[in-house]
Amino acid sequence: QVQLVESGGGLVQAGGSLRLSCAASGSFRSMSTMGWYRQAPGKQRDLVAAITSGGTTNYADSVKGRFTISRDNAKNTVYLQMNSLKSEDTAVYYCNADVDRYGLGTFNRYWGQGTQVTVSS
Repeated sequence: QVQLVESGGGLVQAGGSLRLSCAASGSFRSMSTMGWYRQAPGKQRDLVAAITSGGTTNYADSVKGRFTISRDNAKNTVYLQMNSLKSEDTAVYYCNADVDRYGLGTFNRYWGQGTQVTVSS
């Protein structure tokens, strides 16, 4: 089994910063893309940022220039540095990872349990 555990959420004032972490554990051969999604109340879950195993990144337009995604492949961990936070960033943030458990070239997506980020104005 593969588990993703997020940490680092919380309450912050507008303009502040938070850093989210997500560590993958369990039995697997490799991970490709890792990413962060968020879901606000009554809304769909949307992509925030993603990063490939080679370090190529992709961001939602709403967070470009404010958020930075990074990963430590040796630790199977992905990070999301969030700066200049706005009230509209308030949501539950979920990490995911595309994992090949058996080395057969078949990747399945796994999700963390989510961490709440609340930005007060």
